[in-house]
Amino acid sequence: MFKLDLLSALEIFIRTLVVYIVILIGLRLSGKREIGQMTAFDLVVLLLISNAVQNAMVGPDTSLIGGILAAAVLLLVNAVVARLRLRSPAVRRLVEGTPTLLVLHGKTIPAHMQREGIDDETLLEAFREHGVSAISDVEMAVLEIDGSISIVPFGGSTTRTKKALKYLRHT
Repeated sequence: MFKLDLLSALEIFIRTLVVYIVILIGLRLSGKREIGQMTAFDLVVLLLISNAVQNAMVGPDTSLIGGILAAAVLLLVNAVVARLRLRSPAVRRLVEGTPTLLVLHGKTIPAHMQREGIDDETLLEAFREHGVSAISDVEMAVLEIDGSISIVPFGGSTTRTKKALKYLRHT
């Protein structure tokens, strides 16, 4: 239960690191989504992934120490990635992505919506949440990196809109 030799510990460390990187890439490629936007299907997939990769991380080791080591490696690597993300805009863009412009001057950008997996119903829901009744009332709608959709209605601050567009173009 408590026995773990150095070679097994190193193997668990490397296996866990590789699994973390693969899962991070997979989640990054799956698109932006808020936790509150997750469907039951998304939750099932996450639970199955966690079960599927458990053996990949610890291999044949079933010791308590092996499990604790795998958990510690996950926490350590996550902390390192979080710090790198704060210090480097390039790492931040790689790990988190960038905001995506969905609507500009009252017109949707279909290619961006399709790439991000946003349908018209989701966009209309975001409009309603922001008190906007029609797309013609929207100066700009942005899918943020956290999966939320920000809406800037017409009549909003022109300076703020121009600054936001400049940011979106340079990320």
